[in-house]
Amino acid sequence: MKQTITLDTISQGVTYAKGFQAIGIQAGLKKSGKHDLALIYTAKKAAVAGTFTQNKVAAAPVYVSKETVATGTAHAIISNAGCANACTGAQGLADAHTMAKATAAALHCEPQDIIVGSTGIIGQQLPIQDITKAIPTLVDSLTFDGSELAGKAILTTDTYSKTASTHFTIDGKDIHMGAIAKGSGMIRPNMATMLCYITTDLAITPTLLQKALHACVAKSFNMISVDGDMSTNDMAIILTNGAAENTVIDTENEDFYLFQEALMAITVSLAKQIAADGEGASKFITINVEGATDFENAKLVGMTIANSPLVKTAFFGEDPNWGRLICAAGYAGAPMNPDTTVLKIGGITIFKNGMGAVYNEKALKDIMSSHDITVTVELNEGDANATVWTCDLTYDYVKINGEYHT
Repeated sequence: MKQTITLDTISQGVTYAKGFQAIGIQAGLKKSGKHDLALIYTAKKAAVAGTFTQNKVAAAPVYVSKETVATGTAHAIISNAGCANACTGAQGLADAHTMAKATAAALHCEPQDIIVGSTGIIGQQLPIQDITKAIPTLVDSLTFDGSELAGKAILTTDTYSKTASTHFTIDGKDIHMGAIAKGSGMIRPNMATMLCYITTDLAITPTLLQKALHACVAKSFNMISVDGDMSTNDMAIILTNGAAENTVIDTENEDFYLFQEALMAITVSLAKQIAADGEGASKFITINVEGATDFENAKLVGMTIANSPLVKTAFFGEDPNWGRLICAAGYAGAPMNPDTTVLKIGGITIFKNGMGAVYNEKALKDIMSSHDITVTVELNEGDANATVWTCDLTYDYVKINGEYHT
C-alpha cells in the first residue's frame, strides 16, 4: 500500500531528523538585540545539495556554500541575520571563508564541511569579529531541540519563522525530515527562497539528493513572488546524514520518488508560508493557471499576474477589478485568446467570452474580504497547469522598505 505523505501538525523543524542539533543566539549583529546567529550540525557527515540565487550580484556566502555543495558532503550550516555580506568585495569573501573556518575549528571538522548563509542589508561589511567571538558559545549551546531558536536567528523583516516537518517509512526504517526558512521581502526566487535549511536522516547519494531538490524547488520556491525582486543571498540547502540506516538510495526507484514527494510537501509548505508573510501583506493569493500550452507558459501567466502592482493593490483594496487581471494575462507573452479565456475569483466566474460575466456581487465581495483568495485562469490552449503563490501590496510594504536601511 502506497504511503501518503502528510505534514506534521506541529513542526519539529531541523532537529526532527536523528542526529541533528541546532541553536540560535544573540551575537549582537542586529540593532534590535534579537537572535541573529544560527547553527545546524550533524556529527555524522551528511550528503548535501543546494540551489542558489541566479542574481549575478551574488553575496559572498553564496560562493562559499557553492564550494561546499560541490564536495557532496557537509557537517554544518552557520547562518547570520543583520548583514547580507553582499557587494562587499574581497573582504566580504574573506569574511565568509572565516565564518566557515572558525565554525569548522570549533566543531573539529574541515572548512569545506560548512555551509555559510547570510541575510540583511546589502553593502555593509560583515561584523566578522563579533561572529567569530560568538562561535564557541554557539557550538557549546547546540541542542537536539534547538530548531525554534535557529529559526528565529535567521529572520529579518519576517513576522514569524517558517517551518515544516514530516515523517515516512523507507526500507522498513522511520525517516524524519524537517526545515526552517526565512523570507518576506525581495521575493521572486529563480532557484530558492531567501534562506531555507532542510535536514533528514535518510541515506541517499548526493547526486540524487541534488536531483530531488532541484525538482522540488522548481514547483515550490520558484512559484512564489512577493515583490518581483530576486535577492543576492537566496539559497535552499538540504543535509541528509543517513542516521535512519536505510539502504542508501542510489537509483530513481520507488523509495526515491517517495522521498521526493515528502521533500515537495516540505518545500511547498514553506513557499506558501513565505508568500503569506510577504512584507506588509494582508492577503494570501493563490493563482491557478489551467489549460496552457506547457508548464512554462502557465507559470509565465501566473507570475505576470502575481507581479502586477495594479493586481496586488486591487486585492489590498478588496476591489474585484477583473480588468487588471485579464490585462496582465494578456501581456504575459503566453499563447492566450481572450474569447476563450475564463477568469474566476474564489470559484466565481467574472470574465468569459471576451467580456465581463454576470456574477453575485455580494458573494464576490465576501471572497475579496477574505485573507486567502484563489484566482483561476482557464486559458483553454492546452493541458498544462501551474500554481503561483503571492500576496497583496499594502501601505505597510512601502513603509517597511522605505525605512529598512535607516
